[in-house]
Amino acid sequence: MTVSNVVVSDASNVAHLELSRSGKPKLANILAVRDALRERGFDTIVIADVSLWHKVDDADRFDNLVEKQEIRQVPAGTDAVFFILETADELNAQVVSNDQYKPFRERYPWIRVRRVPVMVIEGIAEIYEPGLEEPEAAGKGRG
Repeated sequence: MTVSNVVVSDASNVAHLELSRSGKPKLANILAVRDALRERGFDTIVIADVSLWHKVDDADRFDNLVEKQEIRQVPAGTDAVFFILETADELNAQVVSNDQYKPFRERYPWIRVRRVPVMVIEGIAEIYEPGLEEPEAAGKGRG
């Protein structure tokens, strides 16, 4: 399997990995995963559900990152999962999320091999390395 150098991050899923003391999803989780992927040489597209802004622990900073397009927020009334999977499909990208996307496996059969599990432990992103195809390997065999 060859994949692109792009990884799509499911921001809403990632934000819920480690909650704030007040029980809110953490913006820091999203940034930790994004930064860990970038350190490994990936171009990262972060896609968030529009409702995440209302739930996240740092809404002002989240809004600022959306304005800078560092986080892509899906249009109101649409499903973020569609945009995450469709973007990954179009770009032949991997998806970082713990969502199994079971209802979408028939339409996107690649989910089983291109979905990469992740954890955030004390603010540090732990990306499941066996599932993450490095960009160097992804580029082999292409002209």
